[in-house]
Amino acid sequence: MMKAGKMLVFVVNAGSATLKYALFRNREELCSGIADRIGFGDSFVSIKQKNLGEKILLLPLANHRDALREILRILIETGAVNDLNDIDAIGHRVVHGGEMFSKSAVIDKKVISAIKKYAKLAPLHNPPNLLGIEACEKLMPGKRQVAVFDTAFHQTMPKKAYLYPIPLKYYTKGRIRKYGFHGISHEYVALEAARVLKKSIKKLRIITCHIGSGASIAAVEYGKSIETSMGFTPLEGLMMCTRSGDIDPGIILYLMKEQKLSADEIDNMLNKESGIKGILGFSSDFRDILANLGRKDKPEAKLAFDIFAHRLQKYIGAYAAVMNGVDAIVFTAGVGQNSGIMRKAVLENFGYLGVKIDWKKNLANDTIISQPGSKVKVLVIKTNEELMIAEETERVLKRR
Repeated sequence: MMKAGKMLVFVVNAGSATLKYALFRNREELCSGIADRIGFGDSFVSIKQKNLGEKILLLPLANHRDALREILRILIETGAVNDLNDIDAIGHRVVHGGEMFSKSAVIDKKVISAIKKYAKLAPLHNPPNLLGIEACEKLMPGKRQVAVFDTAFHQTMPKKAYLYPIPLKYYTKGRIRKYGFHGISHEYVALEAARVLKKSIKKLRIITCHIGSGASIAAVEYGKSIETSMGFTPLEGLMMCTRSGDIDPGIILYLMKEQKLSADEIDNMLNKESGIKGILGFSSDFRDILANLGRKDKPEAKLAFDIFAHRLQKYIGAYAAVMNGVDAIVFTAGVGQNSGIMRKAVLENFGYLGVKIDWKKNLANDTIISQPGSKVKVLVIKTNEELMIAEETERVLKRR
């Protein structure tokens, strides 16, 4: 067994046509990159190393095994590792672990079977996650692998939070319930906020806002997730780039009966044609909202911005009530980290909670954007899911 903090962990985050990776030792990222466009004619692999910059190689990648093979070859060629024996363990992001996993787990036949089982609840994520695991097993047989589940952090939610008020039989027989996602990110930024504030996470009530192309918010009470906005699927909750977030379920029935839309058409509309794209029309990118905010010929931009901010504001208020107060609000992910204008629109109504913002620091995307006397601290923290996966992998293996 490696000494504490000395384990070399290879992190894999496999998507349908991508394979993100990173190499960590003792919290330090030694290199990272992505194999992209897997299965397409213009596939490539990138690698970014400290003090060496980024390198992109155009390579034919027919499948995930090809992608991983090229990544491992590049790691050796660039000197990131001497050979594959240097790698002590592999940590995988797995989106859905259902109720079976409240913690990360060493990958074995039972875990693989469970990942396959929950693929029906995350058809766009679990199958490629599994491809990454299988590729590592083929190319690095016998290497210890750990699954770090996006849903695990939210398994501390009480029943009153995760059960839907539909006939209970659909939960007891079909496990239809709120699962929540982005758990790796929510846990990381909550822990990092506690570190920045120099307080124990067990003494803090934190609202974490992961606002990117997918968006979710969590109520983290004394280190545990007790509520989150995404539900049975990632469609529930906040307005997102192409996902609607919360809507009246009666709308679905109306569209099926009156507009004769099929289930597949509604699924596509709610997941790929709604959210920012549905309101803005010509784009699903939040940056295009900001670029067109002041234009009279693009009133949809302000409308999309206002709906986006209103819904996030509403959830923050609700989660402050759920926890009987809040000590810190954290913004992370692409929009959360980079849009001071969005944060201003969301936060300006929370003076009654004791939120006092330094608007200059907010626009500069500083780490702490609240004033020194603010009762509620507000932070902007860059998420690092890969580091969280590496730390979880090391922690799990050291227990064995």
